[in-house]
Amino acid sequence: MNNTLTICKRELGAYFNSPVAYVVITAFLVACGILYFLQVFLVGEASLRDFFAITPLIFIFFAPAVAMRLLAEEKKSGTIALLITMPVRDWEVVLGKFLAALAVMGVGIGLTVAYPLTISRFGDLDWGTVLGGYIGLLMMGGAYLAIGLMASSWTKNQVVAFIYAFAITFALFLAGKLIPLMPAALAPVIEYVSLDAHFTNIARGVLDSRDVIYYLSLIGACLFLATQALDSRRWR
Repeated sequence: MNNTLTICKRELGAYFNSPVAYVVITAFLVACGILYFLQVFLVGEASLRDFFAITPLIFIFFAPAVAMRLLAEEKKSGTIALLITMPVRDWEVVLGKFLAALAVMGVGIGLTVAYPLTISRFGDLDWGTVLGGYIGLLMMGGAYLAIGLMASSWTKNQVVAFIYAFAITFALFLAGKLIPLMPAALAPVIEYVSLDAHFTNIARGVLDSRDVIYYLSLIGACLFLATQALDSRRWR
């Protein structure tokens, strides 16, 4: 676990010693701030409903931007060869990088707490729903990042990694929106694989074990595939 934490700290340093984290987090906060302004000041509604409804869509751009460099950059620069020859396991490398990306996303999400604190001064706010929404955002964000890390393990090009991650996350997000158009027999399957459908349940303030298991399983599967992709380099 010490190796994992060391890699996590190294990646956090790489994020915050360059403009990457600041640019991505700022863009995320600007997009969320626009939603907040529209709902509170133009619509006049003391609620975060639209914020939680649209943020998963913003994540489709935010998460791949955070994760695209994690392994692709190492491959392009050649430092991945040095990294995997060190006394560190592949899963420790993958997990350490994932935790660093999750910390960056956590900072972005954490800064939006100013929105419910401000809204609570305009009217009554259901803090149970707000807490559920933020828990859902962290779990969904973790799933998005795991997909982005997996995509980053497939290529040396960060832009290609971004496109792969965007395509996968958008497809899983869009699946939930297409449920009404699906045959009745397929609807339960599509609903289960949808990232957004599980988040919607949690955002209502209902923490169902099925939704938690879905996100944890998706994260675990993506990190496993990223580890396998990293391990395959040893045999080339």
